Amino acid sequence: MKLSYIAVLLARINAHAGFKRYFANTSWMMGEKIVRMIVALVVGTYVARYLGPERFGLLNYATSFVGLFSALATLGLDGIVVRNLVQSIEYRDRLLGTAFTLKLGGGVLLFGVVFFAVQFTSSDAYAKMLVLIIAGGMILQSFKVVDFYFQSQILGRLTSIAGLCSLFASSIVKLILIFSHASLTCFALEIVLETGILGSMLFFLYVKQKIRILTWRFELDMAKELLRDSWPLILSGFAITFYMKIDQVMIKEMMGNTAVGSYAAAVRLSEVWYFIPVAINNSFFPAIINAKKKNENLYYQRLQSLYNLMVWLSVGIAIPTTFLSPLIINLLYGQAYISSANVLSIHIWAGVFVFLNNAAWKWYLIENKLLFANLRLFIGLITNVCLNFCLIPAYGIEGAAIATLISRGVASYLGNILFKESWILFRQQTKALFFFNLLNKK
Repeated sequence: MKLSYIAVLLARINAHAGFKRYFANTSWMMGEKIVRMIVALVVGTYVARYLGPERFGLLNYATSFVGLFSALATLGLDGIVVRNLVQSIEYRDRLLGTAFTLKLGGGVLLFGVVFFAVQFTSSDAYAKMLVLIIAGGMILQSFKVVDFYFQSQILGRLTSIAGLCSLFASSIVKLILIFSHASLTCFALEIVLETGILGSMLFFLYVKQKIRILTWRFELDMAKELLRDSWPLILSGFAITFYMKIDQVMIKEMMGNTAVGSYAAAVRLSEVWYFIPVAINNSFFPAIINAKKKNENLYYQRLQSLYNLMVWLSVGIAIPTTFLSPLIINLLYGQAYISSANVLSIHIWAGVFVFLNNAAWKWYLIENKLLFANLRLFIGLITNVCLNFCLIPAYGIEGAAIATLISRGVASYLGNILFKESWILFRQQTKALFFFNLLNKK
């Protein structure tokens, strides 16, 4: 029933002529992400086994701590710049040049904030050094602005090519580090290297389109306009990264590195699927914007179809993972990580709300209702932190997984009922979550 419904749903979406191009674009993005998932599982398993729970936990703590402040590097510009490029491609050089400068400055700001914040943790000097190495690599995130142009022009294949080149290069480096018995510091440096390779490949493919980077230019007025539009996204970015990363930071402070390693192993397997909503929604974003311009009913029909698809895909992943989690953990990581199995069986269900929320963000962005989106995310963040304080001491890393599941449900779904402006979103999400759409098939 589930597979046949998804097939019908995809057929209905594909029946719209305007969507065919977006499906072709999505196939490239999905293909790259599937390859990334497979390679990440294989190579990531070797890395986790080589490092062991304690060192693997320390590395994940460092990346999670930096991740708390990653909104400073992205500045919430991603969707804003893509939207503006779709609407006004003639401003391409000004938009990309201004966005690049802003993100470069944001990366430098992030490094300064992380340097200051890490001094107030209980981490030793070595852990702080790992944090600062990874924070330095965030400056290179500015080179990913080229991807905004590729998204706006439905050129996902170019982003996919760049991603695959970066993936294979970094995977080879990781394997070399394992076979040469490299230190944990080398693995932190590899994270920086991967970001640099991806940025370089994106720039190379951009130039191959016979477009000059030297024509980019920064404009102060445009920077002010972008930041005026993106500041709610910056706030929401903090909320998102905090409630996605704070659990590992809190586990480190309350239970130690080994617990973080066991928890991170499960989270990586749970979150490895999160490329699916990102790839689908990024590819369909221009089509949804265009539908909004043409016909309000078509706009909401496409959104509902997207929500339905997100729920079916996420539930289809969560059910088998729940029952097979001990086998999966033992097969991939070994007995040293067996405590991760219970975490995985709980955490995987948070993906339902992650998938749904990723699609909902497009509605918030298009409707310019980001203030309400931010409020519900901060409610979810507060819920997560409070639950972690209560559940981690009582239930350990399983408690952190429960806190994540509940808080993401609050932030992504229940929070929408609090504001009249987002009731329509709540109704559409409810239809998707409880399969009411099945009762109205035509």
